[in-house]
Amino acid sequence: MTEPSYLAAVRESYDTVAADYAKLVKNPVELDPVSRAMLAAFAEVVQVAGRGPVADLGCGPGKITAHLAELGVSAFGIDLSPKMIELARQAYPNLSFTVGLMTALEIGDNELGGVLAYYSAHHTPPELLPVVFAEFHRTLVPGGHLMLAGYVGDDEHLRPRQAYGGHLVSYESHLLPPDRIAGLLDRAGLVITAQLVQAPDKGTKRTVATFLARKPERS
Repeated sequence: MTEPSYLAAVRESYDTVAADYAKLVKNPVELDPVSRAMLAAFAEVVQVAGRGPVADLGCGPGKITAHLAELGVSAFGIDLSPKMIELARQAYPNLSFTVGLMTALEIGDNELGGVLAYYSAHHTPPELLPVVFAEFHRTLVPGGHLMLAGYVGDDEHLRPRQAYGGHLVSYESHLLPPDRIAGLLDRAGLVITAQLVQAPDKGTKRTVATFLARKPERS
């Protein structure tokens, strides 16, 4: 099966920027209070549910994965970029990091207590988001939790040419309205339990939406 071209673009771009990305992207303790609170809330509901480990999908250099572990969550990371995974393994040798795809996770059905997609789903073309969200649903145990966070917009299609220190990149970003994302999660069988939209401020030039959702218990 031929790999979609956008995956090759994302992999190549993040391999290129990996070292500078790891230096430039904030550590979780440096995030704004609301973002830290949402991560803490996700960690708490996962621990209270006690259904299994958390997969940090699109984990990059592993900073958020490690933060979850510090909050008491059993977490591991998956990323499309081998260079990002290499950096994560070097920085956090006590945690597990593997190369993988959100569209085809090498994880069995009903295995995860939680899924985190933190600023990592926006490179997926909108028509393929149902595939990604179906993978979230498939791999979560009944009663498992999802946290999805990232930039949103009015169906904006961004094509940056440089990023993270001026490196040339070829990935694209798709910023969808929050209500559209919520609808896609609902159609994937995930029940939204909280939805937060943060307006742009001095810390970010774009609107951010965070969703907490869960996979329903078996009837």
